[in-house]
Amino acid sequence: MKITSAEFVISNSDVKKCPKEPLPEYAFIGRSNVGKSSLINMLTGRNSLAKTSGRPGKTQLINHFKINGNWFLVDLPGYGYARVSKTAKKTFQKFITQYFEQREQLVCGFVLVDIRHEAQKIDLEFINYLGEKQVPFCIIFTKADKIGPKVQLAHVEAYTKKMLEAGWEEMPRYFVTSSSKGLGKDEVLEFIDNVNKDFFSNTPI
Repeated sequence: MKITSAEFVISNSDVKKCPKEPLPEYAFIGRSNVGKSSLINMLTGRNSLAKTSGRPGKTQLINHFKINGNWFLVDLPGYGYARVSKTAKKTFQKFITQYFEQREQLVCGFVLVDIRHEAQKIDLEFINYLGEKQVPFCIIFTKADKIGPKVQLAHVEAYTKKMLEAGWEEMPRYFVTSSSKGLGKDEVLEFIDNVNKDFFSNTPI
């Protein structure tokens, strides 16, 4: 898939105010400072579509972007940032869970994980939550350029082991990416393209 247009549509904290169009939707979420904005900009080929910041916790709303006029990319707030107030955390938690549990247009969530680190409790808890709610999702390992290929493989294998220990029958679909190197871009977009084709072929016109 080649992205030819990426249009900001709306930011809000109320799932009921999200776009009404029956288009497939892909939500990106992860622990704060995991490189989400950089990944979104890399995938879309836009340097500032999603706001990047040295200050974690920058994204605090549900942000919808219409891509190629026929699907939505959704930028969700990061979780687990200690400097965000407890009140703000509760608010984020509420509308994030409402989004995943109520948003009918959502066809896949992408959970971003920093490949440099061992499996974090908060990531595993969120992944298990999606599993319990039967929300389709993939894992995107970020910042792969920071470590070598052998270490990347070892870290993915270690993550897979953690997932199996947590009760998963198999490792969910995953992608290894680097925003600075463009690694994984084609694979993620090809996956989205294939899901879109299935979506539209099964959706009455």
